[in-house]
Amino acid sequence: MFSDLVTRSDLKVFLPPIGSITVYIFGDPAAVADEHHHLSCRVHDECNGSDVFGSDICTCRPYLIHGIEECIRSAQENGVGVIVYNRKEGRALGEVTKFLAYNARKRQEGGDSAENHFERTECIAGVQDVRFQNLMPDSLHWLGIRRIDRFVSMSNIKFDSLVKQGIEIVNRIALPDDRIPEDARVEMDAKIAAGYFSEDRPMSESNLSQPQGRLLEDYWSSAVPASCLKISLAPRR
Repeated sequence: MFSDLVTRSDLKVFLPPIGSITVYIFGDPAAVADEHHHLSCRVHDECNGSDVFGSDICTCRPYLIHGIEECIRSAQENGVGVIVYNRKEGRALGEVTKFLAYNARKRQEGGDSAENHFERTECIAGVQDVRFQNLMPDSLHWLGIRRIDRFVSMSNIKFDSLVKQGIEIVNRIALPDDRIPEDARVEMDAKIAAGYFSEDRPMSESNLSQPQGRLLEDYWSSAVPASCLKISLAPRR
């Protein structure tokens, strides 16, 4: 697929074709690669449903906001903050696949639970995730970053990719519990059980099997007026 990797020996850095990568720097850009300055960083993968439209089925928007706050705090303390925004919508599977998975989760027998969180995506897409985070550190290498004092992420996959490629991570910053939307606890519990970093939220099998997510009917009742609901669901004659 990427023939240049074979034919061009002069290439030193490869950035994957994921639409685009945007880097937001808070503070002095010259301090990003200076280890004498405290660095906070979040590597964020695109989620239009949450980032743009405020969906509460996932933690993407709250975590992005928390990351921005941490970056601003670092800049105010004579440090620097970096947000790397990768266009990897829906774990790089795309919006349609993501919304199909959401729909399947809400319609499954027994309700939406962390136990079946990843399974629903795999049933629809054939895989759970195609973001290939092994390439993710390239943008940070390009910036000259060798150490992150506060890594605002719970992802074990991102953490492992950065550390294995020589970037030291001093502290990992979890998303505060009060920032997790109620309907997103299904996702968060599933990720913690799968290996995501957590300071004080141990998961057990009983936690994973217990339905926690909002029911499908609740979406209708909360978002659509009763009169419209009756009209939209009435059988055709």
